[in-house]
Formats: sequence, C-alpha cells, structure tokens
Amino acid sequence: MATHADIDLETVAQLSTGASGLATSALAGSPAVAGAVVLATCNRFEIYGEAPHPDAVDAARAALITQISGASGLNDQLVSRAFSTRTGAEVSQHLFAVSSGLDSAVVGEREIAGQVRRALITAQHEGTASSGLVRLFQAASKTAKDVGAQTALGSRGLSIVSVALDLATDLSENPDWSAKKAVVFGTGAYAGATMSLLRERGCTDVSVYSSSGRAPGFVATRGGAALDEDTLPAAVAAADVMIGCSGSDSRVEADDLARIRSGSAQPLIAIDLALTHDFDPAVGELDGVELLTLESVRLAAPQEQAESLAQASSIVSGAASAFEQEREARSVDSAIVALRRHTMNVLDAEMEKVRARHGCTAAAEEVEFALRRMVKQLLHVPTVRARELAANGQQDAYVAGLEALYGITVEPSTATTAATVPGSAASEADCPVEHSHAEHGPAAGDIRETA
Repeated sequence: MATHADIDLETVAQLSTGASGLATSALAGSPAVAGAVVLATCNRFEIYGEAPHPDAVDAARAALITQISGASGLNDQLVSRAFSTRTGAEVSQHLFAVSSGLDSAVVGEREIAGQVRRALITAQHEGTASSGLVRLFQAASKTAKDVGAQTALGSRGLSIVSVALDLATDLSENPDWSAKKAVVFGTGAYAGATMSLLRERGCTDVSVYSSSGRAPGFVATRGGAALDEDTLPAAVAAADVMIGCSGSDSRVEADDLARIRSGSAQPLIAIDLALTHDFDPAVGELDGVELLTLESVRLAAPQEQAESLAQASSIVSGAASAFEQEREARSVDSAIVALRRHTMNVLDAEMEKVRARHGCTAAAEEVEFALRRMVKQLLHVPTVRARELAANGQQDAYVAGLEALYGITVEPSTATTAATVPGSAASEADCPVEHSHAEHGPAAGDIRETA
C-alpha cells in the first residue's frame, strides 16, 4: 500500500484517473473480480475486491492494475509498482483503522467514516458490492462509531477543512471571518463540510462555483450565492479566501488569477483541497496570494494524545480480530452444508428402502423419526468442531477430513480481495477532496484474500 510517505500526490492523482468507473469496469472485464468497492478520498485511493476463490487473488490484482492503467494512461509496470498488496486479516485491520481516522494525516478526523459509508452505498447502488465486502465495510463503520463513542480521539472535530481554515486564520491580517468574502469551488461532500465550518466561524459572505452547474441547487439548501462563468471573475477579484473542493478538469490558472485580481489591493488566501488541483500551483508565486495545499494541511495537522490513540488502536485491533474470527467461521459453512446434505441423502435412501418393504406404516414413521434424531445428534459434534477449527484458521484440515472420510468435495470459498491504490479521482459530486484516505496521503494496493 502506498502512502503520502512514499508516493507524491501528483502520482496519486494520475493513478486515480477514472476511479469512479473502476469497480464496474473491473467486474465486467475479468471473472477474477467478483465484487469491488472503491474508497476514494483526498489523498487515498483504495480498491477492495472479492475474487471467486483464493487462487484467483493474483488474477484479480492484475485485472485491477490493467483497469487503472487503461484509465490513467500509465503503463502496467508503473501502476503495479505503486501497489502494495495486503491479504487476510491485514485488510480488515487496515480498513477499520482508516474508517476510525487512525490512518489520516489529521488523526481522528471525522470525514473519513462518512466516506467509507458512502463508498459502500455507491458500490451497492452500482451492483459491485459482494456480500463479503458489505460485511467488511459495515463492520468498519461500526468500529469507527465505537472509537468515536469510547475515546476522546477527534473530540475537537478536526478535519482537513478545519486545519486548513486554522492555517488561513494564522496567515490573515484580520482573523475575523465575519469580515471575509469566500469563494468555494465545488458542490461535493467536502464543499458541504467547508460551508458548515465557514458558518461556524462567522463567515456569511460565501459564493459557490461549480463547473458542472450544480451551484444553484447546492446553495439552496446550504446558503450562499451561486456563481456561473460570468459572475465568477468578479467574485474572485473581491475574495479574501477561495477554497478549491471540486477536483474537476478545469482549474484556476495563475495568469488568469493575476489578470482578474490586477485591481485588487487586499491579499488572497487560496486553499486547494483537491487532489487534482483546483488552482494552478503557480498561483502561490503571485504577489499578495498565499497558497495552502493538502501537503500544507498534513504538515500542520496536530497529533492526538497518546492515550486516546492507544485506546482507539486497541478497539480497532479487537474489532478486526473479531471480524476475522467470524469470517473464518463462515468459511466452513459450505463444508457443514455438504456434510449434512451427504448424511441426509444417505438417510433418505435408507428410508426409501424401509417404505418399500413396510409401506407408510406407523412402524416406518417411528423408524424415520429415530433415524433423523440420531443423525441430528451425530452431526452436532462435527458442526461444533468445524467452527472451532475455522476460528483457529484450520478449516482446510476439516475440509480435507471430509474428503478423506466421506469422499465429500467442498468447493473453495470466495476470496475477498481488497486493493488499495494511491490516489483517487472522486468527482465533484463525490467528495473531491477526499478521494483517497481522508488524510494520510495515498494508500496503494491492498489486495485482501478471504479464504
């Protein structure tokens, strides 16, 4: 898995191109991918997939790499190197930590939990979420709630936006937000969070621009004034702060900004929270313009108290362990069903012989009742033992025993593969800024096998 520590955000942005259609295309393009959920945030791009069986995990990974390569225009080798692969219990541990804000640049931030929920909802809506992935993501969301309820982690309500606004306050000559004019680019989840935090700080003069034309509907429920291409230049010229949350293909170029603000005397703080850049990086070189980026936020993010982190980590580890035990127990369900079917088939065959000889008499019914009761008792111990072995990761021994003793062949269970790739290109309607993990830079390649 790649993080901001070993992959720059520009590469993350390139790799994330086409993220919105990745799950659907991966399922359509390869039988090795039986399910997929894409978690895309500001500096994280993770793909969780399910392969039809454990032996297909490598093929699923290759299929995902091919899809990303095709969408991003980068060659397969470069994309493959950007991946790190996680399997088994590492995947639930990782996702639970991500959902709880432990893997964020702003540790304990709250937005990522919502993004994890939305990732699952999107996958369910698109029909790409398998039952195993649904359970995984639902458990991750529950873990995030437990961390929020049982620890002080993130109690200050820190997020990428709040840290960015704190930085802007420190840079401002006048820290009073009620006197500032702000222009917000984007109408996604992060733009919504930005509007809320601006209101909390007393900023009421807020205008919103969306290249997709969604601004009027957005401000209708959140307040502010909607901008279009004709009114945008004047709003930017008068702004004290402009905040990029869209991640769209169009961006504010340095030359255009210099021209628009040529007659403006007040300084401008540009906060670019989009992984793919809403503002040309060169705007930071203009006179009177301060540029804050995701990297600025990451460097400024405060560390949470060690005790809260330890408590949260303990909750995450316990939840991941419990999830894996339950998953292992589920993995022998097919074996238990196969044993019961085999046994009942033998019973039914014998009862056919009894009925053929004695007819449907009371005696035959008594024999059947006795046999079914005996079979139920005989199956009890093997069923309990199956779950015990599965909980200890020894389900393969149980399956091998069934084949050796009874000649029962059990089809291999599905393998949940989770791939985490650096970067993300969530659309403006998504949370443009958080297309990767809400804050800890890109997470790359995380292919999870659930045997």
